[in-house]
Amino acid sequence: MPNFAAVLKEEIRRLAKREIKADVSSTKRAVAQYRRDIARLKREVAAQAKEIALLKAQDRKRVDEPEVDGDGALNGVRFSARSVKAQRRRLKLSAADYGKVVGVSALAVYNWEAGKSRPRKQQFARLVAVRGLGRREALARLQTLRSAAKGERLRRGKPR
Repeated sequence: MPNFAAVLKEEIRRLAKREIKADVSSTKRAVAQYRRDIARLKREVAAQAKEIALLKAQDRKRVDEPEVDGDGALNGVRFSARSVKAQRRRLKLSAADYGKVVGVSALAVYNWEAGKSRPRKQQFARLVAVRGLGRREALARLQTLRSAAKGERLRRGKPR
């Protein structure tokens, strides 16, 4: 006949193992779920970081921030009267409208195209930024500038 103490000890060990296994299995499931959640969140953060970088690049184009190196010079960009004329024709804008988009007068645009003058650094930076615009973007920007100017005139009490 087996020892009563040994049988009791074995039964207690078996029940303790069973209880531990039940507790550990629920913890294991929770840990696995947490790991899946963390992996999903990491993917979402990576996708959002990529989207933020894209939006920053688009905003930089929209706000006229050309690529500038440390000493303030434009990277590998040169001025050409022909390119100004070609850009204006590509966008199908008048000199006055193109000047508004760039932020200068129509006369300045004509002088640049004729080679009679060159843009200043700040004007050149805006000119370079406009190179990347398409026709729709240029028209949208022109419309925004016109509505802003109209709002300014109305605030001053000078309706047109």
